[in-house]
Order: sequence, then structure tokens, then C-alpha cells
Amino acid sequence: MVARKCARNDRNAQAHTCYTRCMPRKQFDASYYKRFYSSTPVHSRKKVALLANSVHNMCAWWDVPVRSVLDVGAGLGYWRDWYAENYPKVKRLSTDISEHACEKYGHEQHDIGKWAPSTKFDLVVCHGVLQYLGDKQAESAIRNLAKATRHVLYLEVPTKSDLRHVVDKVATDLDIHSRTGDWYRNRLSKYFVQAGAGLWVSKSSEAVLYELERTKK
Repeated sequence: MVARKCARNDRNAQAHTCYTRCMPRKQFDASYYKRFYSSTPVHSRKKVALLANSVHNMCAWWDVPVRSVLDVGAGLGYWRDWYAENYPKVKRLSTDISEHACEKYGHEQHDIGKWAPSTKFDLVVCHGVLQYLGDKQAESAIRNLAKATRHVLYLEVPTKSDLRHVVDKVATDLDIHSRTGDWYRNRLSKYFVQAGAGLWVSKSSEAVLYELERTKK
């Protein structure tokens, strides 16, 4: 997971794919959750609630009915719980690759690099997942996210620039793959229109965006 910090130029940031010169993390066990989600969590429930509320209301602004939500890499389940509390009629599916997270927080266990749901969801959330996948896995995950998304994808993934200038390197897990923003944009743009603030609108959606709501082609 990724935490922000005050902007600071780190001249020692690594430029190659694996940010920490070691193998990117493969295990998301109890020790991982204790390290990144205990007394000083990367994202608090309150912070995620602010984000979920904003994303839901942007969908409403675009006249996108959110009747179903898929949370990929659900972790502690904050997105699912927010919808359960605020919009209980919305269909919710939370998934994670971690056996520990699935057992403790009640998710279905799936690897988004290999799996796509059989039905589409109005909103798909992928919060801090793709940085743990190699290039081929990440490309496959993006294809599967596109298959899963009926209207809107919310995506958070740190880029090389973020790792140098934005993230809190104490609170953030750095055992990850580091790629440029353009690497992600080039692949996501096959399936989505970038709307900003982490929001990507499926090209197959009937949602209509103003010209300045979308990035310039």
C-alpha cells in the first residue's frame, strides 16, 4: 500500500523496475498487515470513507448508477464496508490474493492477474495492487480490470515519479515494481478514458464526460 508525504526530491530514488533492489513482495500475511495496518495504517477507515464518498458522487455526477462494486485487493475491506453502511442495496464483491486477508476479513481469494469475474460491475476499485505485479502480470490484470468494469474504474498505483516525490517511504511498502505513469496510461487507454483523480471511464460505458473532464488525447 501507498502513503503520501510532503513533496520532497529524493535524489537517491531507484530508476530500475524493482524499486528496492530486492524481489517485490509476494507474501501478504499477518506480519504484512501488522506492519502496514496497525497503529499507523497506510490508509485509515475514515480516509477511505472520504475517498469512497467522492468516487461514488462522481459516478452520480456522470449519471452512472452504482448498483454493483468490485474491490480488487480489498485488504481490510474498507470500501466494501463503506458501501454496506451507506448503500446496502449495492451488490458488493471484495477480493484479495492474500489467504490471511480473505480468512480474516471475508473476501473471495482471486489473483487479478489471472482472474476476471463472469459479470461486469458498475464500479471497480483497484487500490494499491498493480505495483506488486511484474509487467506481464500487470498487463493481464489491466485486461481483467477492463473485462470487469461496466462504467468506472478507480485505480491507485504509485509510479516512478510518485516514488521519488510523493510517497512517504517510511509508511509505504517499497518492495514493489516501479513503472512510469505513461506505462500505465498506454495500457489503460486501450480500454478506458482517463477522467483524473484516479478515475477511468470504460470506453464501452454510456457515461458522457465534458471535454475538460477527460485528459487530452
